[in-house]
Amino acid sequence: MTITISNAYVQSFERNVRLVAQQGEAKLRNFVHEVMDNSKAHNWDVLGSADARSKTAARMVSPAGGDGSGAVGGTAGLAWTRRKSTIATYDAGEVIEHEDIAQMLADPNAPVTMALGNAMKRKVDDVIIAAATAAAKNGDDTTTAFTSAQTVGNGTTVIDLDDLLAIQEIFLGNDVDVDEEKCLVIGPTQYRSLMSIEKITSADYQSLKALASGYLPNFLGFHHVILSNRLANPATGQINCLAFTTKAIGLHVAADISARVAERSDMSFAWQLYCAMSIGAVRVEDKKVVKLHLKDATS
Repeated sequence: MTITISNAYVQSFERNVRLVAQQGEAKLRNFVHEVMDNSKAHNWDVLGSADARSKTAARMVSPAGGDGSGAVGGTAGLAWTRRKSTIATYDAGEVIEHEDIAQMLADPNAPVTMALGNAMKRKVDDVIIAAATAAAKNGDDTTTAFTSAQTVGNGTTVIDLDDLLAIQEIFLGNDVDVDEEKCLVIGPTQYRSLMSIEKITSADYQSLKALASGYLPNFLGFHHVILSNRLANPATGQINCLAFTTKAIGLHVAADISARVAERSDMSFAWQLYCAMSIGAVRVEDKKVVKLHLKDATS
């Protein structure tokens, strides 16, 4: 591996170490269902819906099943489903030699630790994005593939208002509560396209002036619009954007991001900087995630 630490030696004109442009926070973590549990896997149980029957006579036997069948003995209860998230461990590290510190104007340990921490936070987003459309593990260790019924677009057209309406149509058709918080995750090119649509940016349609603030307002039932550079590219010139509710994806944190700094006796007592975490994610409710398969262009 090429050693690049010398780039920050004394001959540099900079007095402070500057981090290159990078995503510094997990953008999606606050919009999924998170649990912290010291285990290798977590079960996410979902209760199905119930139906009401028509009571057509006096003194009818009380329904024992949640589906209104009237079955005696509780043989037709409400349906439960279970998804399982499995933990994986992720880490990052760097070694700083004492002579590097002596020859630099700024101690590199702090900015390097920050850079490693940022890498871990970005990995949280990667795990969530992957889980949104991956084959989801069920409680019996079978898997459920992401269905085409939850997909809008085929990668040949750019984003427009009709795509967003199609997403909401899927949510409404799945009886997703209109008040349940929904997130739209798009890339920079989709941001540019949406910002050029008058019905999104004009004060005649929105209370927030998007062009003035640079932020996309809440619109068409999406409570949060998130810009991400980490979305999947299924093919050259294509992108998979995502729409989901805050109950759709489960994030299991067995061990949150931790950082350690120690001297390495086996490497001339150089400083070892290390970050690690153990997390897992799974799509808990299929009907609350929609994939938006787009052409990654403005026209």
